[in-house]
Amino acid sequence: MSEGLEAIRAALACDPALYEGVVRTERAWEGTIFSVEHLEVELSDGSRAWREVVRHHGGAGVVAVRDGRVCLVRQYRVALGRMTLEIPAGKVDPSEPREVCAARELTEETGLIAERLELLTESYGAPGFTNEHTSVYLAHGLTQGEASLDEGEFLNVVWVPLEDALAAIRAGLIDDAKTVSGILAAKAYGML
Repeated sequence: MSEGLEAIRAALACDPALYEGVVRTERAWEGTIFSVEHLEVELSDGSRAWREVVRHHGGAGVVAVRDGRVCLVRQYRVALGRMTLEIPAGKVDPSEPREVCAARELTEETGLIAERLELLTESYGAPGFTNEHTSVYLAHGLTQGEASLDEGEFLNVVWVPLEDALAAIRAGLIDDAKTVSGILAAKAYGML
């Protein structure tokens, strides 16, 4: 395969030999943050299979750096049963622009206000079973305001030297997908 973005676009084009056509959808569960569907799909060889898919509104996060330190939030994640370090982020409200969500979450969780947000990367955390899509932005022109956490939200803000954050990603200590992709993208693009 040749190099360049055109080769990557070609690799992402629909391939009838790999395509799965949805034959039937059954809503299995509906929650406030996501829903679960069972999909019957027809495979390229004509056989059928079932897929379980989590539908989610998605989220947005912000890489905020000041004086060579990246702003992370420290919180307990019950799904993992442990503490995590993550960039400030949250779920997108229905019909809310992603950049608005990112700015809102940055301020709510940390009190930081960004003069401008620049899109760094887009990611799907687990495309094998969910359509959850996260947009990650880089904050420019930070000023400090007041945090206002959501009811039932408990976290601490920590400022980690960028080089330590990169070492923690490599060591698997920072392992949240949006945080890893955001910090690495900003570094790779020469923005940090």
